[in-house]
Amino acid sequence: MRSRILITALCAVVALLLANAAQADSAAVPRDPKYPAHWWTPVPKEGAPTWEILPQEAGPGEVILSKRNELGLLSNFAATPFEFHGKRYASLEGFWQMMKYPEDTNDLRATFPGLEWKLTREQVAQLTAFDAKHAGTAADANMKKMGITWVTFEGKRLEPRSTMSDEYYKLIVEATREKVRQNPEVQKVLLVTGDLVLKPDHHQESDAAPAWRYYEILTTIRTELQKK
Repeated sequence: MRSRILITALCAVVALLLANAAQADSAAVPRDPKYPAHWWTPVPKEGAPTWEILPQEAGPGEVILSKRNELGLLSNFAATPFEFHGKRYASLEGFWQMMKYPEDTNDLRATFPGLEWKLTREQVAQLTAFDAKHAGTAADANMKKMGITWVTFEGKRLEPRSTMSDEYYKLIVEATREKVRQNPEVQKVLLVTGDLVLKPDHHQESDAAPAWRYYEILTTIRTELQKK
């Protein structure tokens, strides 16, 4: 019993030390006082998801688009519904992932033998956050079985991993612009970031395709709004 109490106490001390270290690291980086201080509030690394880049890891003049505060509205995961090409989507993540699903019964993905699609394209379009992400992961497995890398939008095949500014990239930019335009709170939060360098809250591949760099797309949209 005594050893259990001692271990609990030691864990509490370690957690406190980690929190203090995180706070010290964040305090060492100058932050512009015109921005909300809580955007950089330190979060203990202990217990944080391995995929996450924490708020205090932002460099000078940077801000992490963390889902831990209102900046999370800028995430693809956010429940920020928008209409695009006559259809309604619950989130940008739902828009992203639904393109991996068959468009109709004649779609090659629907007729390929041995595949199971537990959700329809329309159902995925109404998902948000990790629900949409997990639907995409299931679709990725089917795409791998088929040996394909393309997705579709309005019947056209597109390559999401392309490293060039192709049609897929332009489509994602257009959809992101509509998300911002149709959600006043999203637009407000984006503009409040001023001239800060927007950084992702999750680790990405160094050679990630332009369409995956949502923070750069948002920066472009922010510039457009500032000019207006």
